[in-house]
Amino acid sequence: MAQNERLAELSAAGVAVWLDDLSRDRIHTGNLQQLIDEYCVVGVTSNPTIFAAAISGSERYDDQLHALAIRKVSVEEALRTITGSDVRDACDVLAPVAERTRRDGRVSLEVAPGLAHDTDATAAEAAHLWWLVDRPNLFIKIPATEAGLPAITSTIARGISVNVTLIFSLERYRAVMDAYLSGLEQLARDGGDLGSVESVASFFVSRVDTEIDKRLDALGADASLKGKAGIANARLAYQAFEEVIASDRWRALEAQGAQVQRPLWASTGVKNPEYPDTMYVSELIAPDTVNTMPEKTLMAYADHGKPGTPIQKAYDEAAAVMQAVRDAGVDLDDVFRVLEEEGVQKFVDSWDELTESVRGQLEAHR
Repeated sequence: MAQNERLAELSAAGVAVWLDDLSRDRIHTGNLQQLIDEYCVVGVTSNPTIFAAAISGSERYDDQLHALAIRKVSVEEALRTITGSDVRDACDVLAPVAERTRRDGRVSLEVAPGLAHDTDATAAEAAHLWWLVDRPNLFIKIPATEAGLPAITSTIARGISVNVTLIFSLERYRAVMDAYLSGLEQLARDGGDLGSVESVASFFVSRVDTEIDKRLDALGADASLKGKAGIANARLAYQAFEEVIASDRWRALEAQGAQVQRPLWASTGVKNPEYPDTMYVSELIAPDTVNTMPEKTLMAYADHGKPGTPIQKAYDEAAAVMQAVRDAGVDLDDVFRVLEEEGVQKFVDSWDELTESVRGQLEAHR
């Protein structure tokens, strides 16, 4: 079956196309396989918000919920059994992609967001989820909070692949890359197989514009700056990535078989309808990157997406944009602090919603 030409060209440019959505309906109807075959999708990301929508909106979970209710399992166990089942099945669908590419074909499952500020609990749950799903093409999602950084290192050191999520600032992104390298170094000291571990670092894009645009409006700043910071911030993140993979530290690990931790562009659906609906795809094209897209964005790019300026040719422009935003009076440190706090809280709220939904459905089946 023919692949979409625009997405095939994006893939050829080094951008791995992932879908930011997962549901039992997608898996069982063959929709996920269709997206792989026709739309170049080579990975899937999930989060509590996605699962909350999936479970509450489908009857395909009823039989499993009924069985779990009869067994009188706890809500927490039921929740992990259900989400783990979906992720395992998606891993199986994507297994041929993993075998073919050796780096994609991945499906992400997130640790409970309420653990975001607890290093030991995050690491313990990451190990449990890795055991629960038991698929080599799984990614465990760990948030890039200060407490998450050492959990990332210890999880990588155990040979568990990690998708680091909720990265907003360059400073935190550099800390994430350091945490990954530290984990690999520890794994090497312990005699582990560095080549078996993969990682991506999820750098959020559109949420940066949403917060900065709001502040620019409040300051009465030049309107031409709006909708520019998200892409500029991500481009500078890629510049930082290039600096790290050119370092002696990375090359020593690479010589031992280590795999590069790719930047992943997350939150790439446009929040402001005045902006082009493919801008967070078109303007973030570079080798060794991942773009995880909501289906709406995926289909928009498939229909009319065109490559923009390659990231590596836009570093000076990106730096100028971020400086102009600072000069306009925007406190970027505060922006990134707020975005991280809000990001964690949004996932906590969705997790609570998901928990209550599963609780109600278990009670209905008893």
